[in-house]
Amino acid sequence: MVNPANTQHSPQADSPMNPSSDTELSKLRTAYLDLLKVSLRNGLYEKPVADPTFADWLRAGALLVKFKIKYGSKLPKVSVAEVKDHLKFNRREAHTLSNPQQMDNVQYCVETALQDQVEGDLIETGVFRGGQTILMRGILKAYGVTNRRVFVADSFEGLPVPTTVVSDVVAHDFLSLVHHFKVTSDEVQTNFANYGLLDDQVCFLKGWFADTLPSAPIEKLAVMRLDGDYYESTMDALNHLYPKLSRGGFVIIDDYGQPVGCRQAVTEYRERHSISDPIQDVEGRTVFWRRAV
Repeated sequence: MVNPANTQHSPQADSPMNPSSDTELSKLRTAYLDLLKVSLRNGLYEKPVADPTFADWLRAGALLVKFKIKYGSKLPKVSVAEVKDHLKFNRREAHTLSNPQQMDNVQYCVETALQDQVEGDLIETGVFRGGQTILMRGILKAYGVTNRRVFVADSFEGLPVPTTVVSDVVAHDFLSLVHHFKVTSDEVQTNFANYGLLDDQVCFLKGWFADTLPSAPIEKLAVMRLDGDYYESTMDALNHLYPKLSRGGFVIIDDYGQPVGCRQAVTEYRERHSISDPIQDVEGRTVFWRRAV
C-alpha cells in the first residue's frame, strides 16, 4: 500500500508521517490495518458456518421454482447453489460482506487519495453492518488524519422497494431471504465503538438516499463507495455525490457485476455526463474508477 502524508499539521523530523523515519511505523500501520480487515470479516474466531441442511436445500429449490414461476424469462440466471449460499449467509456474523480484494481496494483508494492530497471526505452509501466505513475510519486513524470525516449513509431499514428495473424487483424478492440486509443504526454505532472508532469524525446519514444525500453536510469527497444494489439507489447516490467528488478522487461501485440495476445506473450516468475515465475491475463484482476532470 502507499504511504499517505495528509494531516492537519506539517510533519516534523521525528513525525510518524515523515517517510524518512517511517519504516517501523509503516509496519505497525500495515499490521493494524491487516488485523482490522480480517477482524471485520470475522476471520479471527469465526467457526466455519455449518452447511445448509437437507431441509435448507429443499427450501432453496422450492424458492427457485417459485421465482421461475413468478418471473419466468425475466428471472436472472440463478442456481440452487446461489440460493443455498444466501441461506448460509444469513447465519454469518461478520461486520462486512466484502471479500479480501474488496477490502484491499478500499484501502488502496483511501491511501492513494491521502498520499496525493485529494481533498474531501469519505462515504459509503449502503453500509450493512458498517465494515467498510469502519475500515475507512481505521485508515484515517492509522495515519493520524484528523481533518476528514467518514459518512455512513444507509436507511438502516433495509433495501427500498424497487420500481424501475425488473431485475431489481426480482432481486428484492430474492433478498428477502436475508431480510434485505436490514441493520439498525444503533448496531452499526456499536460496531464502530467496539473497534474504538466511534467519534466526531464519523457522521451517520440515516434515511433513504433521495432524502438524505441532497442536504448532507458534504462539501467535497475524496472517496465514494456505492453499495445500494438497485438502480434508483445507485442513481440517487451518483446524482447527489459525484458532483462533489474532487479531481483524483475515487468512485467504487460494489454491485456493478451483479444481476441488479446498479450497472445500468452507472452506464446511464457516465454517458449522460460524458465520463470516460476507465473502469477498473476489482474481483468480478466490484469496479472503480478515478476522476480525472
